[in-house]
Amino acid sequence: MSAPVFHPRPDDQGAPVRLKNPSSPTPLSAWSDPSATACVVPEGEMPASVNGIAIRRWSDAPTSDEGWEALAVSQSIVEPPFEVPKGYKKAAGAVIREADGRIWVVAPSNAFAGYQATFPKGTMDGKSAQATALVEVFEESGLQVRLIRHLIDVPRTQSYTRYYLAERVGGNPADMGWETQAVMLVPSTQLTEALTSPQDAPIVNLLASIA
Repeated sequence: MSAPVFHPRPDDQGAPVRLKNPSSPTPLSAWSDPSATACVVPEGEMPASVNGIAIRRWSDAPTSDEGWEALAVSQSIVEPPFEVPKGYKKAAGAVIREADGRIWVVAPSNAFAGYQATFPKGTMDGKSAQATALVEVFEESGLQVRLIRHLIDVPRTQSYTRYYLAERVGGNPADMGWETQAVMLVPSTQLTEALTSPQDAPIVNLLASIA
């Protein structure tokens, strides 16, 4: 029997997170191939750069709600009012498109909520939608991103989620938090195979129309 595998980072209560079906990383060569899906696991090996942008830990990321809000304001984008239907929680996230056309997605630890892979997002716990998107991307994928524009608002199981189109400007996906067991860079033509939840279908369909 193989030894249990634990995420290198504990959960929010400080408890270890056992990964029941750990993801497998791809060869480093996949990161430079626009036609390939590349995958990294927590604290896994990454190339020095991807598409000319260095892979480096975001060491001075904000550490407070105020810091995230200030960052959001510094790169604020115009967006429509966020009207959430009754009964839904507000959430926000981002679809991060790489310069080579591939899309960053995360694999929730132990396929939480039934997701094998999805876009980074999280509940708006008092922060603005733009600040929420920035912090959730960082916590779930280790990436530093810049929001480009509003993309789509979609209903999910319990939340109504605003997604922004974003681009990577730094960070290291191997620094993913405990909620994520792998971060992947997926060709847009392969998103339907990677993202199997019907909750993500409207986003994938929209991406196909603006590719």
